[in-house]
Amino acid sequence: MYPRTFQYHRAGSLKEAAGMLASLGEEARLLAGGQSLIPLMKMRFSNPAHLVDLNFISGTSFIKQEDGAIRFGAMTRHAEIEDSPVAASVPILHDCAAGIADVQVRNRGTIGGSVAEADPSGDWAACLLTLTTEVRCLGPRGERTVPLPEFTTDAYTTVLARDELVSEILVKIPPRGSGGCYLAFKRAAPVYPSAAVGVQLTVLDGVCSDAAIALSAVGLTAIRAREAENALRGQPLTPKTIEAAAEAARAASDPQPDMRGSAEYKRQLVVALTKRAIGIAERRARGQRVEGGHIYA
Repeated sequence: MYPRTFQYHRAGSLKEAAGMLASLGEEARLLAGGQSLIPLMKMRFSNPAHLVDLNFISGTSFIKQEDGAIRFGAMTRHAEIEDSPVAASVPILHDCAAGIADVQVRNRGTIGGSVAEADPSGDWAACLLTLTTEVRCLGPRGERTVPLPEFTTDAYTTVLARDELVSEILVKIPPRGSGGCYLAFKRAAPVYPSAAVGVQLTVLDGVCSDAAIALSAVGLTAIRAREAENALRGQPLTPKTIEAAAEAARAASDPQPDMRGSAEYKRQLVVALTKRAIGIAERRARGQRVEGGHIYA
């Protein structure tokens, strides 16, 4: 099927793109990587009257380490993050980027587009929730910075105003003794995961001093599993504490049955993925080089 007729607009800057959104009205949409929007347009589930293309704006794709944080331009492709030594210094970021869909999608899809899409089954939100992350938003009234936990409000819904866009994503570099892991369970590379878990730990003298655990594809938004974190924080990482954290993560999940599995199946996946991700994150926190990434059925 072909998309309905639309008007194409090529923005020369992010500020100009925001101005276009303001002037073109409710039926204007931004085109970043297009990996979600274009298929929806082809199926006529999305029918924008105007498409504002961000792909020809210079200086919007970058990965920089500055002032204790990693800055990602909104148009930075997943494949660029996958190949970045700067991003690889925080292993959970590499795990996430390297496992998104297939090579074609990673070469086109962008981190800014993914975060702004707020897809409940997307990878970046859960990964970034385990880190201290801020989203910079730009609109005709200027720029503002929103902590990631406050950015997504519901499935496919964010705090972005109609004439705002994501300009940059800032991720604070974790302290020494930290390690993370992002795991997603999929039937095949191009499909969304049945369940996914991100874990970020700080381990000092064998004790977990801090923990962040987030779930994807098992709720209307990415879920921060607070009770699972509390089960680890201040405790040695023993089989008992890891089991308690995994069960708490299961309780935090709220999956719906679909073609990717029943609700109970997805809850069991959350338990297994949480245990495995904690194990990898702990070993990375101790300085070991451990392969993470996605798991295929």
